[in-house]
Amino acid sequence: MARLDGLSMERADLGAGPADGMAYYELGVMYAAGRDVAVDRVTAHKWLNIAAMRGCREAVSLRSELAVEMTSAEIAAAQREARLWLSRN
Repeated sequence: MARLDGLSMERADLGAGPADGMAYYELGVMYAAGRDVAVDRVTAHKWLNIAAMRGCREAVSLRSELAVEMTSAEIAAAQREARLWLSRN
């Protein structure tokens, strides 16, 4: 898979239809691991939420692992960001 850029992903048209969950999973992994971006657990959780909603089972388990390291406020922020993103896309 090509390297994903967080800003371009926010604005990208991911093809004729919505991207599959794996594309969003990769973005979540990128933020969770700090691959090419600063580690950002809230943003990682947001993308993993979206990936899970798009059918990516791997995202569900990684999101659970990540949530253990997060506060309830961070998880709530990630969920809000995911809902906002989904409402706009």
